[in-house]
Amino acid sequence: MTLTVRQKIFVSMGLLVLIIGGTHAVTKQAYMESLFDQFRKEEIDASYLNSLPGEQIEILKTYVSGKMKKFWLGNWVFFIATGLLFSLWISGVLTIPLRRLVAAIERVAQGDLNVNVPVQSKDEYGKVIQTFNDMTLRLREAEDARRRLVADVAHELRTPLSIMQLKLENAQQAGQYVPPEMLLRLHDEVIRLSMLVEDLHVLSLAEAGRLALDLKPLDLSARLEQIVDDVKMEAEENGLEMSFYSKTRPVTVMADARRITQVFINLLTNAIRYTPERGRISVVIEDKVLDRDTIYTCVSVKDTGIGIPAEELTHLFDRFYRVEKARSRHTGGTGLGLSIAHHLIRTHGGFIRVESEPDKGTTFTVYLPLSR
Repeated sequence: MTLTVRQKIFVSMGLLVLIIGGTHAVTKQAYMESLFDQFRKEEIDASYLNSLPGEQIEILKTYVSGKMKKFWLGNWVFFIATGLLFSLWISGVLTIPLRRLVAAIERVAQGDLNVNVPVQSKDEYGKVIQTFNDMTLRLREAEDARRRLVADVAHELRTPLSIMQLKLENAQQAGQYVPPEMLLRLHDEVIRLSMLVEDLHVLSLAEAGRLALDLKPLDLSARLEQIVDDVKMEAEENGLEMSFYSKTRPVTVMADARRITQVFINLLTNAIRYTPERGRISVVIEDKVLDRDTIYTCVSVKDTGIGIPAEELTHLFDRFYRVEKARSRHTGGTGLGLSIAHHLIRTHGGFIRVESEPDKGTTFTVYLPLSR
């Protein structure tokens, strides 16, 4: 049975009362016995024996009351000292986890995030320490993500800038006419930079909850059908079969049409990029899917591609994250698309789930609140 801190204090004080009460009863009994023995030796003489019974009782009362004053004074000193020492001990025992936590907090305040306080109980202190450990873990992950973000942004910006700088320097040194082909390459790199900056801008706004949406009733079924038609040619050029299926029409949601289009273009582009020739990509929309007591519109984008290892799935929506090998910088994009899609759907009040199995395919499922 796990006791709370309050229960531990109550039990400790109860034990203290029992100890002091038992000690008092035993010492009082022993002192009274010794007191009567002492009275017999000191006070019982000829004058006492010749006194009247009433006088004898008064002599006994006076003797006992005088001695008991010293006893009570000694007892009070003992009880107060015992109580103070016990309180000091129990407070020290109960605040040991708190002192460890305070020391860990001071280390975090100094910038040391590699702090982990051992959880040695399941009471309130244990819960607080566990929460603190979880917090420092998230801080470490956030710091690692920040460092990766800085490194990745620097890398993504450096590549097109280096290409443009090299070509401009060559053209400048040659002092000759610049052919349109070179200008086209430079323009492509400028577009790449612009897209990266725009993606970072959208992602930062979405993460901060400040992305403005133009929410209007949208027939999601009709919009998805149009999106599939737009990317179907690219799929067919890669030898892929793409299909769209809707169980009900229309399916109306409150959404920003441009942002929703951005989400599904990204998901379909990824499916085309990582599905081998002769593969299949299917888009299925379902109306009124119940999840966690809320009714959603559910859109599944399923492919028969290379799949994603299970250990990679938890990081799939992180900024600049790419699954190793097949999803490298040479075959993939900037690594921002899925993160942007994740935050855009969250801004709409929905969420994305992903299921995948290596060499068998991946399914991204988007849940959007159904418009009433």
